[in-house]
Amino acid sequence: MSRTRFTRRLPATVAAAGLALAVAACGGGSSSSSDGTTVTADQLKPNADLAQQSLQITVWDGYTPKELPQKVKDKLKVKDLKVALHATNEEAMTKLTAPGDSGIDVAFVSGQYAQALNAQGLLEPIHPELIPNLANLYPEATQLSYDKGNKYSVPYTWGTTGICYRSDLAKVAPTSWNDLLKPPAWAEKKTTLMTTERWLALPALKSLGFSVNTDKDEEIAKAKELLETAKSHMLTFDDTTFGDRLKSGEAVMVEAWDGWCPTTDPKGNIKFVVPKEGSDLWVDTMVIMKSSKNKEAAHALINYILDPAIHSWAAANINYKVPNKAAMEQVKVAKGSLLDIKPAELLAGESLIDLGQASTKYTRLSADIQAK
Repeated sequence: MSRTRFTRRLPATVAAAGLALAVAACGGGSSSSSDGTTVTADQLKPNADLAQQSLQITVWDGYTPKELPQKVKDKLKVKDLKVALHATNEEAMTKLTAPGDSGIDVAFVSGQYAQALNAQGLLEPIHPELIPNLANLYPEATQLSYDKGNKYSVPYTWGTTGICYRSDLAKVAPTSWNDLLKPPAWAEKKTTLMTTERWLALPALKSLGFSVNTDKDEEIAKAKELLETAKSHMLTFDDTTFGDRLKSGEAVMVEAWDGWCPTTDPKGNIKFVVPKEGSDLWVDTMVIMKSSKNKEAAHALINYILDPAIHSWAAANINYKVPNKAAMEQVKVAKGSLLDIKPAELLAGESLIDLGQASTKYTRLSADIQAK
């Protein structure tokens, strides 16, 4: 099993002026189709000739099969599928909100970013009649707080955040975020936290009983105090290689996204726990840009990805759960794997939502904590 290391969910603040220009550029509620006719949200053609349409997507590197373009051309008969890569949500948002037509038809972004794009009028509503494979989703995947009913986005992967630890080196198994933030003597200088903004704040906010979506200055300030104290006891900040540090024994407890906690390591001594104070539910989604001139093909692409044989690739190759019941039933779950976390358990976490301009508070928090 392989996993690509990349920081996928780096929060970004998109300038209101830039978004306004992007809304104007995409022309509000309609676009031109490949045959030159005007297509509005209510005029998509279920029987459109996809051979007249081409697609371009933007996605994280390693997040879809390398052979996807050829498979899509063979299956859907579209003229072409071009894949553009982005390293972070920030990079994707820069593409999608720049003045003019980005040329992107389908974008993979995290849930709170889909919410932000939709709030600015940049997304095409999802037309369920063109995506029959939506029926493969878990019922819970239709009740995500940033987009209940999947009105403008379709979930691709989902997961949570917790403490990943060496069970053979931890004298007591961690149960609380405070075990990481105020480590016992045996874990001194052997813990890590992530710097990705909302996830840096998450352990402290949950430890204090606050929402991961708080925009209250006083609550963020209290979280900052706790993180400043924690920093003096940490090994380092690490968003990408914390699993390797655990394997080597350099670290004994780390903050981790579930899919990157190497619980399937042959030695069987790495475990994962969601602390008793609770955690998040993160979701990566597929959205269709309102500026797309290939909306029928875009819906067909999402429908194809939701095919169990295709969607199961993500779980098998990047170790992230997919919100597709039929796909997960095809995945062989290795001993110790976190892929068997149930949807109800994930939904116990607090969904991350877009905070608009308040996101800058988390940008400042991360910069301040790392600078001191």
